[in-house]
Amino acid sequence: MKKFSLFLTLAALVGLSACNKKKSDQFAGVDGDFVTSTPLAERFEGGANFFSDTVTKGQFSPVRFGYDSYVVEPAETSKVQQVATAMKASSQRLIIAGFTDERGTQEYNRGLGERRAQAVRQALIDSGIGADRIQTVSFGSEMPADPASNEQAWALNRRAEFGVVK
Repeated sequence: MKKFSLFLTLAALVGLSACNKKKSDQFAGVDGDFVTSTPLAERFEGGANFFSDTVTKGQFSPVRFGYDSYVVEPAETSKVQQVATAMKASSQRLIIAGFTDERGTQEYNRGLGERRAQAVRQALIDSGIGADRIQTVSFGSEMPADPASNEQAWALNRRAEFGVVK
């Protein structure tokens, strides 16, 4: 009976350690917020978050993504370069919000939205913008750009948006 109890205890520990997920190695060394990390308000001085009065949205075009993808396509790189150029000319900070369409579970969409925001963040870092000036957040399928449930709306909802911290 003791052996069986020990076996169950070890099995439970192994199971729990498998549930302890780490950040993906895809963005190893990236300091941006992940879905499960600290709230946005704690990241930048003054409590800036994507929806605060201290963040200007709509200054830059959103980066669009293909279905179930977080790859910044060549057709979208000019949008990232426009942001990089503006960031190089200022000392402002940036919040990148990742969004998905409505398909998929809430957990999956939050993760995909974060990967999209992180991919755009990495493209900006590769363009010479300091990592400490860029924060990410994922809203998944929440707050769609178009609430309709069709291909055209889904294409608009698969995006990363920029918020410039004043």
